[in-house]
Order: sequence, then C-alpha cells, then structure tokens
Amino acid sequence: MATETRTTQGAPAPGGTSFSLSDPTFRAIVYQILVVGAVVLVGWFLISNTLDNLARRSIATGYSFLEREASFGIGESIIDYSPKDTYGRAFLVGVLNTLKVSVIGILLATVIGTLIGVARLSSNWLIAKLASTYVEIIRNIPPLLQLFFWYALVSDSLPPVRNALNPLPGVFLSQRGLWVPGLSHSPVWTMMAVAFAVAVVGTFALSRWAKGRQARTGQIFPMARAGLGLLIGLPLLAYILGGMPTALDMPKLTGFNFVGGKALSPEFFAILTGLTVYTSAFIAEVVRSGIVAVNWGQTEAARALGLPSGPTLRLVILPQALRVIVPPLTSQYLNLTKNSSLALAIGYPDLVSIANTTLNQTGQAIEGVTMIMGTYLTISLSISIFMNWYNKRIALVER
Repeated sequence: MATETRTTQGAPAPGGTSFSLSDPTFRAIVYQILVVGAVVLVGWFLISNTLDNLARRSIATGYSFLEREASFGIGESIIDYSPKDTYGRAFLVGVLNTLKVSVIGILLATVIGTLIGVARLSSNWLIAKLASTYVEIIRNIPPLLQLFFWYALVSDSLPPVRNALNPLPGVFLSQRGLWVPGLSHSPVWTMMAVAFAVAVVGTFALSRWAKGRQARTGQIFPMARAGLGLLIGLPLLAYILGGMPTALDMPKLTGFNFVGGKALSPEFFAILTGLTVYTSAFIAEVVRSGIVAVNWGQTEAARALGLPSGPTLRLVILPQALRVIVPPLTSQYLNLTKNSSLALAIGYPDLVSIANTTLNQTGQAIEGVTMIMGTYLTISLSISIFMNWYNKRIALVER
C-alpha cells in the first residue's frame, strides 16, 4: 500500500516533497532563484553596456594607470611621497590619511562620548544640564557645517606664517598649523616601535595567563603594573640599546611656510575635531541608554557591599552596560569612518580627495570610484568583524 505524502489540506506531509507553488518551501526557493537571476541579469547588462560605451569612445579601462607617475603634490602624508611617485602610492597615502583620522577620531569620540554620557546621569544638576545641552546642540548641527566652523575658526583666528606665534623654542602656531620639533631619522625609532608591538602582544598573553591563574587558584596577579612595565620598559630598553639619540628636527621658516619638524595642519585639526565632537554626542546617548538599561538593583547591591560611586560605575555598571552599548556603538564607529569623506570639502588629502584628483587626471572614473567603494567597504567590514567579535566575547553565556 502506497504511503500518503500529503495532508488533507494539500500541504506536504512531514518528510514529503512537493514541487507545487502551494508549498511554502518550494515557493521560497523559486522566488530566491528569480531574485538572484534578476540581479545577475541587471549586473551583466550594466557591465556589458558600460564596457561597450567605453570601447566606442576609445577610453582605456583597467588599473594599469596606478603604475604611472602621479605628477601632483599632497599636502600631508604619513609615508614619504613626491609628485614623481605613482598613482598607486598616492592612493595609498589617501588610505593612510583616512585611517589616521578614523582611528584617532574613534578613540577620542569614545572617551569624550563616555564622559558626556555618564555626566548626563550625574546627580549634579549643572553637570547633567551642560551634558544634555552639548548632546542636543551637537547632534542637530550637520557634520559638514561643523567642519566648516572648525576650519574657519582656525584659519581666521591665527596669524599668517610671517607673524607666527612662537610660545616655546621650536614651536610655531599660524594659519598653516602647529609646527613642533620632530625626531630625527634613526633606526632606533623603528626598534622602539617593534618593541612596543611585542610589549602589546606580551601584555595580552600575560593577561590571559593571569585570568586563568586566578580562576584556578584565586590568586590575583598585579596585571596593571606588569602590563605598564612591559609597555614602557621594552621600548625604553630598545632606546637605551640603540644609543639614546637626542637629535631633533627643528622647524624653520623658509619662504611662505615652515620646513622640518612635525606639523598639525588646520585641515587635519578641523576634520578630526569636527568628526570627534559630532560622533561623541551620539556615543554619549548610546552610553547613557546602556547605563540606564542596567537594573537599579545592581547599583543597590554594590552600595550594600560598601563600594563607592566610582568603583560601582567602573566595576559593576559599565561591564553590564557594554552588552547594550556595543551594537549601536559599532554603527557610530562606521558613521565616523564614512563621514571622513567630508574632508574633501576643507582640503584635507583623504582617500576621496586623492582619488578624485586621480580620476580627473586619468579619466579612469569607474576604476577610481570602485577603489573608493572597495576601500571603505573593507574598512567598514573590518570594524564590524572586530566589534562583533568583542560583542560575542562580553555576551552572557547561558549554561
């Protein structure tokens, strides 16, 4: 006797297979195949049409232009660069400048946003109102307008280069930025950087060992002092072994600008300050909501144990609030990174600015745009992966 594979309502019985559109599973598969097919078809049409139009106009395609000489200068760069370098190196300079603004901005915005968020919950009426005013004003002003404000503030309030302020020997402040003495080129600085990286890895490994030791024996290892000793001691040891160089590269006025030393340009100051202030207001609300989400009983329990307000916030409230804070905090980090593209408006040579100059000179607009998109996508995915990893690490584990 054949086994019935369908119910009386026409739906497939458990374990049965139906190739009818009345079957929800089969219907879902068909719809997904149609959507994927439509996306592939539209993509193929756009790509083939673009390539055909480029060929008709005899416009070269590909990324070989990255090996050609750039022939344009860049105001500031982390690595050595000159107009004789390639477009590829110029693009790398833009990526590094974007990363510099993003990383420093994320760190500063996190610190300031956390302080403002905690201040909003302060029992002091004045502090709470000032923090609330900061958040409400900053969040409702467009970030581009804030960049213009900070840039104009620096450009209009400082004297020209010839009349630069000289508060300390070797320190000059003018419309061209802040110039300070820099370290002369020496292999010792590379040795110290490597030593610091080793110290960071060693501190992380030591922290893992200390936690395991405490879990096994209950003995607390002085991790703060040991970590600080590694982070300071290893670079200091490398400096001593390298001969302790003391030569400084002093800035000097030459023509219409300073040469030598290290400079903080008005453009970098404006983009960093604007993004930091703007994002910190949103992070403050994220931190405040995370703290409020922690049950008040946790605070009462900490006070019952005799913990002061500071340790209660640091050891009891914030660790629990992080589980609420981290997901929306990730979005703010991504927003800050993507908003760094506004640097084009104030002349800071970020990724978008340099790529825009490149595609204007070479005519490789599609390639330039895809490089910008690919770079921002890579940075954003990297931030998301790290924050998701951290979020899983601090999540509650149910047994």
